[in-house]
Amino acid sequence: MNIGKESLALLGGAPVFDKPIPVGQLYFPSWERYETAFRGIFERQYYTNNGPLLAELENKLQHFLGVKHAICVSNATFGLMMAVDALNLSGKVITPSFTFIASTQSLSWAGVEPVFCDVDPITHQIAIEQIDALIDDDVTGIMGVNLWGGACDPVALESFASSRNLKLYFDSAHAFGCKVGDTSIANFGSLEVFSFHATKVLSATEGGCICTNDDNIAARLRSIRPSYGDANSVNVMRVANARMSEAQAAIALMSLEDFPKNQQKNKLLFDIYEAQLKHIPGIKLVRPAGVTFSNYQYIVCELDESVFGLSRDSLIAVLKAENVNARRYFYPGSHRSIEYNHAKYNQNLPVTDYLCAACIQLPVGAMVDSHAVESICDIVSRAHQHAHALKTYFEKRE
Repeated sequence: MNIGKESLALLGGAPVFDKPIPVGQLYFPSWERYETAFRGIFERQYYTNNGPLLAELENKLQHFLGVKHAICVSNATFGLMMAVDALNLSGKVITPSFTFIASTQSLSWAGVEPVFCDVDPITHQIAIEQIDALIDDDVTGIMGVNLWGGACDPVALESFASSRNLKLYFDSAHAFGCKVGDTSIANFGSLEVFSFHATKVLSATEGGCICTNDDNIAARLRSIRPSYGDANSVNVMRVANARMSEAQAAIALMSLEDFPKNQQKNKLLFDIYEAQLKHIPGIKLVRPAGVTFSNYQYIVCELDESVFGLSRDSLIAVLKAENVNARRYFYPGSHRSIEYNHAKYNQNLPVTDYLCAACIQLPVGAMVDSHAVESICDIVSRAHQHAHALKTYFEKRE
């Protein structure tokens, strides 16, 4: 059906959605489950410092992920900062610039200099073949980043890091529940860090965990966190107040129980996006790469302005006028952010620069159903059909 351009909100129509549709997961338990869990916390009067719910959560995460140690923390940024100390990293660490800025800042906070690597143009994962040229005598490690419910070929990275005598760990904030072959993400490198932010498929509203199969690293992490009363405490240079509360653990336990159905819903919505968007010129849905099982936590597309007819930022404006909170992700690349945008850091990252200008994140998760996805795809289609009128609109506003 050919709908007139005036049906777009920016061109005079009414918004498709009555209220904003968020991009994040935002899966939360029912009020009844929430109330029961929190009544237990208040009855026990045990709110933090390795309480019974935290212990239960860590045990269940270890079983679910098939990993020896899961150390829960207040958020993933703390986890990434702790990882640097736990691994005794120093000097420089190689990492992609195409990531959330906290990944990079965790290195700077810990006194380590990031060395930026470009990413693969198809998978968006770190370009392993470019790492060798970035290694010098000061490089002590590599931080891989597993993006979009996919993975950056952790087996190949393990082999590469071992051959160069470098330590390897992963920011796996996007990859909870994902698998490479029969192995869960959580079991690669020296350790992996997950996010349990509300926008992630496993939510503690805010939180995270660090997974490792190394007893010594686990002991260091628990001492850095810290874990008062732990008989396995070891000496560390510094500690962080990164303990997860019982309230966070309670929500994470319910979210872990709900993971299968939430992942299935994400997959259903992903499939609808894929079926609808493939007919629209100039927009390409990014499939999770390098995994045999994905959480489908993100709907990320690349927009080719020359084919679609509008820039990524213009499409975001069109969608927001319809109450669809699409976003650019990531923008800018870490190497273009204020702290790192100078010659001291590698600026020759053409793929990262392109993706930061081309990628758009669309809604998926608890606040979205199949009808909403179809409507969002229809908005994108109409934006392409009426790109000329929309460009004129934007030019008049400049």
